[in-house]
Amino acid sequence: MTKTNEQIQADYKNRINRVFEFIDENLESDLSLKTVSEIAFFSPFHFHRVFKFVTGETLNGYVTRRRIEKSASDLLHKNITATDIAHKYGFSDNSSYSRAFKKYFRISPTEFKKQNPNRHSKIRQLESKNGQEYPDYEKYICIINILKKWTEMNAKIEIKETPELTLAGVTHIGVNGIENAFEKLTKWAIPKGLLKKSEAKMGRIFYDSFKVTAPDKVRISIFLTTNEPFETDGEINKLTINKGKCIVGRFEITPNEFEKSWTSLFIWMNENGYKKSDENPFEIYHNDYREHPENKFIVDLYIPVK
Repeated sequence: MTKTNEQIQADYKNRINRVFEFIDENLESDLSLKTVSEIAFFSPFHFHRVFKFVTGETLNGYVTRRRIEKSASDLLHKNITATDIAHKYGFSDNSSYSRAFKKYFRISPTEFKKQNPNRHSKIRQLESKNGQEYPDYEKYICIINILKKWTEMNAKIEIKETPELTLAGVTHIGVNGIENAFEKLTKWAIPKGLLKKSEAKMGRIFYDSFKVTAPDKVRISIFLTTNEPFETDGEINKLTINKGKCIVGRFEITPNEFEKSWTSLFIWMNENGYKKSDENPFEIYHNDYREHPENKFIVDLYIPVK
């Protein structure tokens, strides 16, 4: 039976999802076109074209960006030297790592860490994209204090041991068009009765940090928690959130307050001496915001910690 164009594209995206996972697990290793194309079961020539079609980037460009951005996240959240980070992400030495980092962020890894790593992401974007200076120390402290106060008034925060979660998911790149990923997952789940199950909750996993990744390149999985066995279908793939310790913040917020909520939760993490683990942050929704009298989400934000 001949596949439709839509089925072919879904198959390509599923194969590229496997590639994303492989790259994330092997950032210190050889990630040549030949090596990675074998993971997707494509010839190198065909893989190059498909990868560019799905991501908008060449494989080499994507891998370099991923290494630099993951290293930047380590500089923000871990007590680790630049030399150790260079080896962790496949750079031959500290100087080649520093050159690549500076080419991407326009400042050295040392300077990046010095410029107060946990500043609000909007401030980070101003500095990196427009060459503007960060606000002075007093203004920065004022921003932090406002966010801390906002957290006290708007969030219930707990430390929880979270169980392993089995998910059906759709991966999406960039913040634009994310509603299409929700729609695909819902259309798939409704005929199977999965949304009526007691454990059914929708949410998002974030594989990138908005502090270091441009909004159009952020990789996100829209997911549905399910205890029902299912087969992958089109763009629907199986995902797992590993069990572990998380900071969990319960918020009741409007759509435009998500960034503020995430930023405030990371500030709470730093203020209380927790360190982020290598697992990805995620959020789980507890209502349909369209049915809320103020169009608000009741949502739990999860930061996995050590």
